[in-house]
Amino acid sequence: MPEGLVMKSTGSHYVVRLDNGEAIGCTVRGKLRLRGSTTTNPVVVGDRVEVEVQPTGGLITAIRPRSNYVIRRSTNLSREAHVIAANLDQALLVVTVAHPETHLGFIDRYLVAAEAYGVPAVLLFNKLDLCSNDAPLRQRLTAYIDIYTHAGYSCLSVSAQTGVGLDQLRELVRGRVSLISGNSGVGKSSLLNRIEGRELQRTDAISEAHQTGRHTTTFSEMFELAGGGYIIDTPGIKGFGLVDIDRAELARYFPDLFAHASQCRFHNCTHTHEPACAVRSALERGLVEPSRYENYLGIYYSDDDKYR
Repeated sequence: MPEGLVMKSTGSHYVVRLDNGEAIGCTVRGKLRLRGSTTTNPVVVGDRVEVEVQPTGGLITAIRPRSNYVIRRSTNLSREAHVIAANLDQALLVVTVAHPETHLGFIDRYLVAAEAYGVPAVLLFNKLDLCSNDAPLRQRLTAYIDIYTHAGYSCLSVSAQTGVGLDQLRELVRGRVSLISGNSGVGKSSLLNRIEGRELQRTDAISEAHQTGRHTTTFSEMFELAGGGYIIDTPGIKGFGLVDIDRAELARYFPDLFAHASQCRFHNCTHTHEPACAVRSALERGLVEPSRYENYLGIYYSDDDKYR
């Protein structure tokens, strides 16, 4: 049976590029749709699938095992999970310090999910041009970059408007399968268009009333890059609920905290209240960023676990 790569998903219909190069519109076999009912989408962009070719299109009959994926809870109140994309070399999270501001809690939840499911993450700080004549924004940008550089993450400052950092971004995605994510309005589609030099995705202005972006990307799609590699663009994400993250394992997904955990007195230290906790000691000595520890506690004490 022919196999191929899922290039586009609208939720119920898919475009699969078969190994012979043909692109075919597909739906999902009913039994496959019901399997793994805790997720809203059984097939995602980046999946390798088997396709039964029919006169009216294709039918996806099987999914090959995934090497990794990024997953989040569908909504804050939902018990279902939504897989964003699969089989990734890296996840690029687009961050802006204004128009709109990406909150640190959102960044840390995204990074936890990437760590937990084996996807290397890079932070792209976009709209650098907005900071050039605004001292408070420059200070906020520097603070953000310091936090995540200190935590061990690669950070790249870019501007879709002026082109700053785009050559480095093109090199970063060359020959790799990259997922690009972020809040609505952070400029994901603009960056994608600029690094390709052609319009792949429609862009729109952010809402002046709420300083949030309009959802110009309405479905997930994978684009083949002229320089080699693929990039997956997805709809903007407002919140990021975690899935299947055990409290006892949470610190492992904060590598900057976990680096100190082996020195704790108790092997099962939660780093919340125990005596002789090396993580809290590192925090007091300035070796751990306060916001990272605060967001660790925020996730640890959240009610996400009732959806696990």
